[in-house]
Amino acid sequence: MKKEDILSEEQLTDNTPVECPCCSERRKKRDQSEYKDLINRLSRIEGQVRGIKRMLEEDCYCIDIMRQVSATTSALNSFNRIMMSNHLRSCVVNDLKEGNEETIEEVLEALQKMMK
Repeated sequence: MKKEDILSEEQLTDNTPVECPCCSERRKKRDQSEYKDLINRLSRIEGQVRGIKRMLEEDCYCIDIMRQVSATTSALNSFNRIMMSNHLRSCVVNDLKEGNEETIEEVLEALQKMMK
């Protein structure tokens, strides 16, 4: 679901922060190196998606486009593995230390979605 589908036009143009109704209310402050690595990965993926769009606009051969889609999918999967690893090492460990075992179910649910 896209943010545009959920938020009104004035909320999209207004620069005040709006909580996304699809997201958890929980937040995580990432250290600078983790944040920078994740942002760089997403920027490269964004560039790959723009490249795929350009290939389509330039009537590139189907197989060439599908190869780029496959590479982008692999990059997204890699991003997800890193996010899960970071999550397990930080959020989950902290939650379990605090006795919050609901986190295990949350992780299992996320893993099921990732493995589809």
